[in-house]
Amino acid sequence: MKPSLKGLWQLKNRVILFCSPFILLPLPLLIGTTEAGCAYVIALMAIYWCTEVLPLAVTAMLPVILFPMLGIMQSKEVCMQYLKDTNMLFVGGLIVAVAVEHWNLHKRIALRVLLIVGVRPALLMLGFMGVTAFLSMWISNTATTAMMVPIVQAVLEQLNSTKAEEPQIHSSDEQAQPAEGDDKLSSKQTDGHVVVNGLSMTTEAERREEAAEWRKMCKGLTICVCYAASIGGTATLTGTGPNLVLTGQMNQLFPENGDVINFASWFGFAFPNMIIMLTLAWLWLQFIFMGFNFRKTWGCGAVKTEKEIAAYNVIREAHRQLGPMSFGELSVLALFSLLVVLWFTRDPGFMAGWATHLFNADAEYVTDATVAVFVAVLLFILPSKAPKICCSSESFDTEPQPSRPASSTLLTWRVVQKKLPWNIVLLLGGGFALAKGSEVSGLSRWLGNQMTPLHSIPPWAIAIILCLLIATFTECTSNVATATLFLPILASMCQSIEVNPLYIMIPCTLSTSFAFMLPVATPPNAIVFSYGYLKVSDMAKTGLVMNIIGILCITLAINSWGRAMFNLDSFPSWANVTGV
Repeated sequence: MKPSLKGLWQLKNRVILFCSPFILLPLPLLIGTTEAGCAYVIALMAIYWCTEVLPLAVTAMLPVILFPMLGIMQSKEVCMQYLKDTNMLFVGGLIVAVAVEHWNLHKRIALRVLLIVGVRPALLMLGFMGVTAFLSMWISNTATTAMMVPIVQAVLEQLNSTKAEEPQIHSSDEQAQPAEGDDKLSSKQTDGHVVVNGLSMTTEAERREEAAEWRKMCKGLTICVCYAASIGGTATLTGTGPNLVLTGQMNQLFPENGDVINFASWFGFAFPNMIIMLTLAWLWLQFIFMGFNFRKTWGCGAVKTEKEIAAYNVIREAHRQLGPMSFGELSVLALFSLLVVLWFTRDPGFMAGWATHLFNADAEYVTDATVAVFVAVLLFILPSKAPKICCSSESFDTEPQPSRPASSTLLTWRVVQKKLPWNIVLLLGGGFALAKGSEVSGLSRWLGNQMTPLHSIPPWAIAIILCLLIATFTECTSNVATATLFLPILASMCQSIEVNPLYIMIPCTLSTSFAFMLPVATPPNAIVFSYGYLKVSDMAKTGLVMNIIGILCITLAINSWGRAMFNLDSFPSWANVTGV
């Protein structure tokens, strides 16, 4: 019986893959409307995305097949949805992130900050979380976690090896007694300590207690990295996929929104929320894994121990091995800084940006995607080594490191092909195709009409309930897929109850990044879990409170500075469009 059940379990993906289309088939056949046909496609893709019986990117391409077959959209119209302005913003931003990662600039930044913060347990956790959150704002959460966790592991191994070298003695009678014939060695046991010649040695009970504290510290320092990566990605528009899904869906469903969500406006709203949430997460992890012993974890009034000095030396040695900054690293840093400045000043909102002045008061000629692609192209043009005519060229690469890339330009296409997550581009495109299909078929309008009774519920209550729902749903499926499925429906609901769409869509977008409870919920969680310090129960208990913290922070943000930034008290004219 058991072998047959095991065989059926192994075949479950095949069963779901082939049975789902037939089970849902009565929807378009019996009802026969375009709305029902679009609902069939969305339901089928939702099942495939949740169960991952097909790769996410492959499922995202199903509208190219099904929309024309069901008479919803022409094939050429569907295909045009897969490479919109938002996709180019994603590609351009990730190419710059690939360059930062390729030149090890992110590792240099991380190690330098850790050297500044120090190695006291509380400050060490703060350093790891702060660095991880900052880096995940610009490069992928997975790459950030994969780079940071080995650094955490090296520090923990050094702390553990130093602790193992400390003198210890077992509390058994044989070990507690002096050696026969040794008149000078005297020992006694008091208050759980073994005292030898006046020196206190740890007993078995104390060692067990120290081992338990050590395991908690290992758990805390590793889990803080994946949590900080997920939190940090919410702060910028390109930090994580759902943020780009939001801006793309806004432009798709509400074309007259006036670029209300751009890099600067999103950062102005999401960055303070990220800081608050990161601080509360740090305090929560301190409480559950280290406790609030200020003398022990903060080092108040105490000198550094040998373990802390050894851990500091590990970080310093790793930083030293990077060598001096090369010309290529400085060039990538300069281009990265240029990209951020151009993003912030293009259309800051409170004043006219450079795009408005350059293009006759029409900033839409240049978008954030234009800036990202411009800087990305420069990476393939500018040289990786200083020109020979420059007298200071020798000062940059006096000690060439074997890990540094050897190419004539800062970036090559081979590196981009290897490191760029092309599947997300298709996943974003699939979401835009679904949104367009819902609009053309009339499904969005039908869904909006069904949600009219929600008009009697306060918008803040709707937002909290939906955030809880999405935060739970995203534990089981991709955050990009979750945002892709929910945002068009939420847009329809907001129009039907005449609530500013941003009041609901922004909190729900942020909630898709709150995958804190399960190791399989997001790649950073899986990376940290693979090191063996954490149990599923550890992540579930800690992540449950993290989800509550995140939703409370979002509620605070959207009802305070978010309300003022996006004029959430009024139903905007750009949201009153037909077909949504």
